[in-house]
Amino acid sequence: MKRLSILLAGVAFGASALFSPVMTDTGFGISAAQAQEKGYVGISMPTKSSARWISDGNSMVEQFEAAGYKTDLQYAEDDIPNQLAQIENMIVKGVEVLVIAAIDGTTLSNALENANAAGIKVIAYDRLIRDSAHVDYYATFDNFEVGVLQATSIVEALKGNGPFNIELFGGSPDDNNAYFFYNGAMSVLQPLIDGGVMNVKSGQMGMDTVGTLRWDGAVAQARMDNLLSAHYTDAKVDAVLSPYDGLSIGILSSLKGVGYGSGDLPMPIVSGQDAEVPSVKSIIAGEQYSTVFKDTRELARVTVTMVDAVLGGKEPTINDTSTYDNGVKVVPSYLLKPVLVDAVNWEGILIGSGYYTEDQVK
Repeated sequence: MKRLSILLAGVAFGASALFSPVMTDTGFGISAAQAQEKGYVGISMPTKSSARWISDGNSMVEQFEAAGYKTDLQYAEDDIPNQLAQIENMIVKGVEVLVIAAIDGTTLSNALENANAAGIKVIAYDRLIRDSAHVDYYATFDNFEVGVLQATSIVEALKGNGPFNIELFGGSPDDNNAYFFYNGAMSVLQPLIDGGVMNVKSGQMGMDTVGTLRWDGAVAQARMDNLLSAHYTDAKVDAVLSPYDGLSIGILSSLKGVGYGSGDLPMPIVSGQDAEVPSVKSIIAGEQYSTVFKDTRELARVTVTMVDAVLGGKEPTINDTSTYDNGVKVVPSYLLKPVLVDAVNWEGILIGSGYYTEDQVK
C-alpha cells in the first residue's frame, strides 16, 4: 500500500511521466532496480516557519520518491551556519544533486566549491544562489511578474482619481527574489507616484529602506506601527504594498490595532504572496485584499524533471537564459507563471486545483 500511495501521489502531481510503473511484489509501483538507477538528491530548505516551505519540501519528496529517487530533506530554520552544515553533510553522504532554497543567497560559495569538486550538480530552488559559478540551473517563478501582479491588484482596487496614500514594504534584502518583487511592483507604482496619483506619505522608498530581514512578520508589524504613529494621525492609509503573506498578516494586525476595518475607517488595500492559509482566510474575511499563488507542486515537478535530465546526461528544459545573473554567471532558468488570487477567484484557483480543501481555509 505504501508503494501504491507513492505512485498515486506522483500521478496527482504530474510526476508519473518520469518513470515507468511496473508490478512488484508489494503492488503497483517502481522496481528496486529502477530506484537504484535514479540517484540520491539532497534538498535544503530555509525554514519551517513558513507553511510555503513545508509545502515545497513535501511536494519535492513525494515527487522525487515517486520518480525513483532517494531524498534527504533538511530545514535550516533560517540559520545560515546550520544550512551550510546541512549541505556539507549531504555532500559527505554522497548526494548526486543538491536542490537548495538558500537562506542567504550570497553565503554558499565554499559549500558549492566542495559540491563541484565532488561532481555534484546544483539546482537553485526559487531563490537564486549568488556569487558562485557552480549553480547549474535555477527553478523558480517569474518573480518580476509577482511584483507586477501585486501592484496591479492595488491599483485596480483603488477607486477614484486619488491621490491615494500608500506605504511600501520589501522582502528580505539577502533574498535575491525580494528585489525582483519590489522592482516589478515599482514598474507599476512609480509612474503613479511620479504623477501624483499615489503618495508615499512617509517618504520611505527603496529596498535599502523598506526591506524586511528574514521576511519577519513581527518586524513588518512594528514598522507599520511606527508608520501609523509618525505619519497617519491625521490622514488615512489607502494601500500597503506587501510582498509576502507573512508580512501582510503583521501589517494587518497593526492596522486593525488602530481601528482600520471598523466603523468608517475601511481596511487599506493590502497585497501578499504565497496564498498561505491565514491570508486566504483573511481575504475571505474581507481584510487582506489579494495574494499571489505559486503552485509549489508545479515547481517541484519542474525541479524533478531538471534533475532527471541532468542525471540522465541531457539538457533540462529551460525558458530563460538572460534574466538571472548571479554575479558570476547567468544561470539557465525555468520560470513558472504566478497567479493573482482575491476574494472573487480564490475558490476556483485554490480549491478547484486541489491545492487546499475547503475545510483548510474556512
